[in-house]
Amino acid sequence: MENPLRRRPRPHLRGRRLAAVIAALAVLVGGGVWAGVAAASDGPAPVHRTDRMLSMPGARIDTSYFVGDDANGGNRRRPAVLIGHGFGGSKKDVQGQAEELARNGYAVLTWSARGFGRSGGRIGLNDPDGEVKDVSRLIDWLAARDEVALDKDGDPRVGVTGVSYGGAISLLAAGHDPRVDAIAPQLTYWNLAQALFPDGVFKKLWAGTFVTTGGGCARFEPELCELYERVAVSGKPDDAARTTLEERSPSAVADRIKVPALIVQGQSDSLFPLDQADRMARAISGNGAPVAVDWVSGGHDGGDQEAGRVHTRITSWFDRHLKEDEAAGTGPGFRVTRTGGVDSTNGAASLRGADADRYPGLRGDVRAIPLTGRRGPTQAFANPAGANPPAISSVPGVGALSQFSGLGVGVSLDFPGQYAQYDSAPLDTGVQVTGSPTVKVTVKSDRDDMVLFVKVYDASANGRQTLPHQLVTPVRITGAKAGRTVELTLPAIDHKFQAGHRMRLLLTATDLGYASPAEPAKYSVTLNGGALSVPTAPQLTTASAGLAWWVWGLPLASAVIAVGLLLSARRRTSAPAPDPALAEVPLQITSLSKRYGKSGDRFAVRDLSFRVERGQVLGLLGPNGAGKTTTLRMLMGLISPDGGEIRVFGHAIRPGAPVLSRVGAFVEGAGFLPHLSGRANLDLYWQATGRPVADAHIDEALEIAGLGDALQRAVRTYSQGMRQRLAIAQAMLGMPDLLILDEPTNGLDPPQIREMRDVMIRYAAGGRTVIVSSHLLSEVEQSCTDLVVMDRGKLVQAGPVAEIIGSGDTLLVTVEGEVSEALVDKVAALPGVGTAVRAEGGLLVRLDGARPAALVAELVRLDVPLTGVGPHRRLEDAFLTLIGGPA
Repeated sequence: MENPLRRRPRPHLRGRRLAAVIAALAVLVGGGVWAGVAAASDGPAPVHRTDRMLSMPGARIDTSYFVGDDANGGNRRRPAVLIGHGFGGSKKDVQGQAEELARNGYAVLTWSARGFGRSGGRIGLNDPDGEVKDVSRLIDWLAARDEVALDKDGDPRVGVTGVSYGGAISLLAAGHDPRVDAIAPQLTYWNLAQALFPDGVFKKLWAGTFVTTGGGCARFEPELCELYERVAVSGKPDDAARTTLEERSPSAVADRIKVPALIVQGQSDSLFPLDQADRMARAISGNGAPVAVDWVSGGHDGGDQEAGRVHTRITSWFDRHLKEDEAAGTGPGFRVTRTGGVDSTNGAASLRGADADRYPGLRGDVRAIPLTGRRGPTQAFANPAGANPPAISSVPGVGALSQFSGLGVGVSLDFPGQYAQYDSAPLDTGVQVTGSPTVKVTVKSDRDDMVLFVKVYDASANGRQTLPHQLVTPVRITGAKAGRTVELTLPAIDHKFQAGHRMRLLLTATDLGYASPAEPAKYSVTLNGGALSVPTAPQLTTASAGLAWWVWGLPLASAVIAVGLLLSARRRTSAPAPDPALAEVPLQITSLSKRYGKSGDRFAVRDLSFRVERGQVLGLLGPNGAGKTTTLRMLMGLISPDGGEIRVFGHAIRPGAPVLSRVGAFVEGAGFLPHLSGRANLDLYWQATGRPVADAHIDEALEIAGLGDALQRAVRTYSQGMRQRLAIAQAMLGMPDLLILDEPTNGLDPPQIREMRDVMIRYAAGGRTVIVSSHLLSEVEQSCTDLVVMDRGKLVQAGPVAEIIGSGDTLLVTVEGEVSEALVDKVAALPGVGTAVRAEGGLLVRLDGARPAALVAELVRLDVPLTGVGPHRRLEDAFLTLIGGPA
């Protein structure tokens, strides 16, 4: 049988292939016009992105299609990947992963689900008749692409991945559409009813967050809006609510999901805990499909999502199961991330992986831990009126601290009189719990409907207690008035209880994240069997902790610097002579070019020329992949150009050129010694220059930084914004004649951004020059005197800001109603029109030979409902016009 990955496009379409094309064309009716976009960064190979609105029954769906540079000729078929986004997000959230997969040889399609981003329709919570069928229509579209590999006519080789909401759609797509070949769901649910109504208890805080994130109840399908309002008022789910959510859950098609599945779930996740991943793993593996399970450190509650590692593993998973690459390593059958201490360089938790050949489930090797009640085996407590004040354990966002739970850090609160407590003796040896502990109790209440919240704390010898991953299990017990004996399953965790610590079981009457009975009630709990049953997974092998980067990094860096100095010294001997005519010109760039890697015909920067004068604040603008950072790196002598030259005050730039002492720069972050204070780092940096202390102007730089008392703290304790401000202060030491700032406002709050704007203006007013690269166009418009606009490595326009903004060849055409894509196409096709793009209230039209009066006449001829025509006045509009629309 011919390998579909090597199949060439057929000269004619027929049979099922023709049917797929017809179906795809039907989807596209009313969709608009494709617009090709090259979405490349300065380093990696370019990826070509195409945006389009696709018409689906009941909604228009906003999509982006990504293929690598080698797909332009359509001569190599490759598997396809669909990537869904998280709830409340859009296709933009997954663009980075899409580009990376495209560079790795996949055709990638992303989309904004119904009700999100620019897509129409209402949110249906992955309704099989709505969002799920949309995915099948997207697969139809992929089947008609010449560059996509086919298993057979109309059946592309395709994988689906996504986080949370997008993870669920990957499972649902596999259950509803047999053409899906592999999936990689992340941080998602198996049964949405069980996730939001665990054991019959309403997860009110998360449910409310869902609705708010979705844009309000009115944005949902009416049935779902009514469901939420009904349950939120009653505080208790009904059968109809459970049925509705279960019908929209992957568990509804459990027996039909039979494709390789990489299941990534978060430990810091009170929304979709690990038991959701356990259910999907058992069901899919039970269908005979390969399954791997990966527990990451973070989750919906925050923490480290390990996106880089996870994306790499997903790519390998698809390489093995879509490309059929036998050499692709898919990783262990089970992996869990563990906290291995604190990284001294940044104060973050240090993470290590533990793995096993197979997933052990949540009830592996079980060990009994004897417990003793603080007030005896039977303990009484109360549910207060209104369930208030509630205990605090599982709160959206608080779980971000859960990665430190093994270090004795956490947030929890329990009120006296509202819980029963049982403690173990101090542990003789450490116990690594991996899975869901269980405990058997007899409960009784003066009311039939009883709700308990069960959790196990890690209590240290000094009395401090932490709640692993901030997780709690709710349970509703009916018939409690007569008394019942039940086995309670606690949250699934991976946590090391150290020797000398105690396991502390709490059963509480309230919890902030959940709805519990408002009526006051008396509870009693008796511990049966006297022990907590905890699962362990001794087969897991934990990776050893590596050395801190600076142990090996600093010596290596020193060696690299030494070699660099030697090489740069040799290069300087052959540098061109200074040009006296440019001695007072801060910067002149002439015909500058830089290729990607060893490519002969792909350029990051190509034939770039511009000049910067004293007193200017120059804004360097361009979309991602324009070549801005590459240009700045060449200007700093960090990399060498392939052609052209850069002169600073008449001197040609080479690595280590002496004239660079007149340049201060903040490009791609700064390196600081983490154990030293901010002030000590600045002092050390200036000492390394060998220049007099008086020339540093350090007080002025520190005033700009605005770090206050933090200057005396170790840099490893700094936030990203604090590091950014310290780096800018370092760049300004010595008050250099030419100051280069790459995204200087990242991490700064609005008052600090305004202060930075004023600083740049004052700095240039003194006769110095500032070059700033920024994505904040409003700030560039207010602070810069001149602009250089780049796109795809080339110069688009250069000149004063006022001239570019007020350019007479660009008009803002305002119209009544919404501007359709068909109208944009018609205007762009008019003679003498360079580009036409949609803008707020109308169109931005760049003239290329036509006169404004002629344009108005043509618009009237086209029956365009004009309300006004005039020059535009916003930098954002000018920028979008110059680069031909949003990237």
